[in-house]
Amino acid sequence: MAPNPPHSPASPGKILVVTPSKNEEAYLPKTIACMEAQTRKPDLWILVDDGSTDDTGKIADEAAARHPDWIRVLHRPGGVARRVGPGVVEAFYAGLDLVDLEEFEFLCKLDGDLEFGPGLFEGLLRKGREDPRLGTWSGKFWERDDSGTLRLYRTGSEFTVGACKFYRRKAFQEIGGFVREVMWDGIDCHRCRMRGWKAKSFPDPELKIVHMRPMGSSSKSIFHGRRRWGWGQYFMGTHPLYLLGIAFYRLWERPYILGGLNIFLGYFYAWITGAPRYEDEEFRRFLRSWQLKRLGLGFLSGRGGGKVHGTGSEEPA
Repeated sequence: MAPNPPHSPASPGKILVVTPSKNEEAYLPKTIACMEAQTRKPDLWILVDDGSTDDTGKIADEAAARHPDWIRVLHRPGGVARRVGPGVVEAFYAGLDLVDLEEFEFLCKLDGDLEFGPGLFEGLLRKGREDPRLGTWSGKFWERDDSGTLRLYRTGSEFTVGACKFYRRKAFQEIGGFVREVMWDGIDCHRCRMRGWKAKSFPDPELKIVHMRPMGSSSKSIFHGRRRWGWGQYFMGTHPLYLLGIAFYRLWERPYILGGLNIFLGYFYAWITGAPRYEDEEFRRFLRSWQLKRLGLGFLSGRGGGKVHGTGSEEPA
């Protein structure tokens, strides 16, 4: 990450939002309209056009022209294929490098294919003020099925979803920001817990977000996306028993049976091929201890696992 300019003290409640977007012309106008309607707009919204080959950049420029006081656009060079995971994180950091993060109390990574109500950011800000130990938090996410009916995307209350990650800036810095790999949006929640912060998603109606593109899908196919998910779980260090639980849990959502099976296949393929793993061994021990406790198998985690660092206190499992 490039050096930031000399910083000034953060203003209380000041919000920075960074949106990496690549070929989102079908969705970005709706996301922009939702942001324009916010009762509490961000103090700065950076739209990162990640080398799009469609009109994403033009749409972003038009929004910045309408709101030059709080919207900025960064155009990155083209020629790089869409890369879920590391590509998104690199585009996010390219936007983050434009500002002095110390000037903001809160930070949000927001995708360019979302629909949400006018109270989203006011509600997220209120949650942060109510609980000073929240490190990362979000609302719940919904998707439309083939008939157009909205369905809840099942996410545990102790996780936030990568499409809209709201952070206390101090917590984001303490966890070292994002890992530039698939499962960055799971690693961050666990690293918050390691540092004594909380990670939560809330079911409040005002925090509801509709993801216009199916989550966990891929530019290739939803099955490829599920296998990538399994590979990412292996990279993160997920315990095999917990992975089986994830795969079984996801059998009962679209694409039925095959979705959970492909998660397992992605993990198994990474394991038999000796794929790389997240290099932080302390993190992997913490993660596996936490996962085994969630399965009711905490006695298998060994002594000293799951220790929480930092000054905060973690809620009981």
